[in-house]
Amino acid sequence: MQVIVYSTIFKDKDKIYVQELFDILHEENINAYVYEPYLKQLKGKIKFQRDVDTFAGYVDFTMNKKFDCVIALGGDGTMLAATSEVRDSNTPIMGINLGRLGFLASIEKKRIREAIDLLKRGRFSLDERSLLHLDSNEPLFGEMPFALNDCTLLKRDTSSMITIHTYINGAYLNTYWADGVIIATSTGSTGYSLSCGGPIIFPRSGNFVITPVAPHNLNVRPVVISDNSVVSFDIEGRADNFLCTLDSRFETITAKHQLAIRKCDFTVKLIELPDTDFMKTIRGKLLWGKDARN
Repeated sequence: MQVIVYSTIFKDKDKIYVQELFDILHEENINAYVYEPYLKQLKGKIKFQRDVDTFAGYVDFTMNKKFDCVIALGGDGTMLAATSEVRDSNTPIMGINLGRLGFLASIEKKRIREAIDLLKRGRFSLDERSLLHLDSNEPLFGEMPFALNDCTLLKRDTSSMITIHTYINGAYLNTYWADGVIIATSTGSTGYSLSCGGPIIFPRSGNFVITPVAPHNLNVRPVVISDNSVVSFDIEGRADNFLCTLDSRFETITAKHQLAIRKCDFTVKLIELPDTDFMKTIRGKLLWGKDARN
């Protein structure tokens, strides 16, 4: 069995859990490929009982290297970063939460041994998640014009609000006078969109949600649409430049950019353990069903 260990930053507080992971992989005779920038951070801090190989990123998938899964160590941001490397390779991702909230990285760090045991025995399910794809009349985001969580169009810094003319399948929907607008997948509905008043949407429900950021008109509310729709935008404002983001990546855009969002041609597969599901995750993370007064 061959797995990729992926993370973006090593923190001393996580050393005990990272060490435990590599010790268990050695005990289970699982070959580990470590994301190259992360491996450099581990040198001298983690003891490897066997040699580990390096994972250079998406290029390794194009060279027909076969991996059983990606083990992402961190929070939801790490999961999003891992998605940008996995792309259309169909390699499933197992998220071990070393961060805070952990909607995507839903496996708690105290369950590392159990998670690896279940992985090796094939006792898990695959949760297939849709992504969104950004089309632009001018090149943006290189080879990665996709996002698992969301795309946002935002004003820059302390500039005045912007005007975003929005269309669905070519038909005019609304003009948002706001600090920005979020187009989130079902997966991304529990991220930035949720903090701006958007609804929680169940995975695989086949929806996008359009959520305004600090709208000038208080009667403007989030809108849920089919993810088979194409959402397009024209942007204007007093400033010359605006921001466009895809998950944690961003580019500067202008009023000359014509942008459209559609469902991506590929999906990402997340590994779920037998006793883990979306409802259990949101109950645990949002403290639903618990009386905080006691």
